[in-house]
Amino acid sequence: MKHKVFVDGQEGTTGLRIHEYLAQRDDVQVLQIDPERRKDPAERARLLNAADVAFLCLPDEAAREAVALVDNPRTCLIDASTAHRIAPGWVFGLPELAPGQRAAIRQAKRIANPGCHASAFILLLRPLVDAGIVPAALPVSATSITGYSGGGKKMIEQYQRGDDPQLKAPRPYALTLKHKHLPEMQAHTGLQRKPLFMPVVGDFYKGLAVTVPLAFEQLAPGQDGRTIHRALAERYEGERFIRVMPLGDPATLEAGGGFFDVMGANDSNRVDLFVFANDSQALVMARLDNLGKGASGAAVQSMNVHLGTDEALGL
Repeated sequence: MKHKVFVDGQEGTTGLRIHEYLAQRDDVQVLQIDPERRKDPAERARLLNAADVAFLCLPDEAAREAVALVDNPRTCLIDASTAHRIAPGWVFGLPELAPGQRAAIRQAKRIANPGCHASAFILLLRPLVDAGIVPAALPVSATSITGYSGGGKKMIEQYQRGDDPQLKAPRPYALTLKHKHLPEMQAHTGLQRKPLFMPVVGDFYKGLAVTVPLAFEQLAPGQDGRTIHRALAERYEGERFIRVMPLGDPATLEAGGGFFDVMGANDSNRVDLFVFANDSQALVMARLDNLGKGASGAAVQSMNVHLGTDEALGL
């Protein structure tokens, strides 16, 4: 039997990419909505309740409305919006988060897909907080540089028109310090304070890298680049989608004069983790495809876990 899957919000960047993943598979039946009825609550409700898995690729309020349309207890919702990432009763859709997370996703009928910046940040910090290397009370800062596809259709059109010279330079944003990923970044790392976070959008389509600076004097006693790297390597040993690169990754330092390739994990569902350190400080970095592991790929991975199929199927 094929699993029935519906994508509510299939015209957006995330929904379109999910459809691309699903098109490669013969184990799912994708339920289609007539384009003229895509905003019809009754038709959406019919398809949502007919699905084994329904992806919500919608703005936050529309996602909440979609949840209210579902009364079939067998329908699993995977919400790609920000609406439910720290909500009670919802499981965070990051299988690599911690031991037991896959089992929770397998049993859940309400799964919140992580944000792209948040996925990279959490995968860096959660093992270090769990290991006691980074104190939970530490004020943590992070910078993220991302391609413009993360801004959705309007931003993609803005950049691809190519008629605004201001878009050629990187653009820091979220300067009100209220970025929508902050609650999940704090909640799912175990940090006691919201991180001080500055995202930057650049003139390239996709790719994302989050960097967190760490001063050893602020960490648990006896920490250095080796202990940080070891904690990441031990946590993610055997994870097929997470690659912990060698300490001070020689390939990065030698290639192109030591410049970091933000797009190096593009077209994959992979996360690459790096530690660069001297005798007093470290930079820990996570790189992913913001449309893959940062969005649609993560959603499909959670679906695979929930359905009990090969976790990498279609990815």
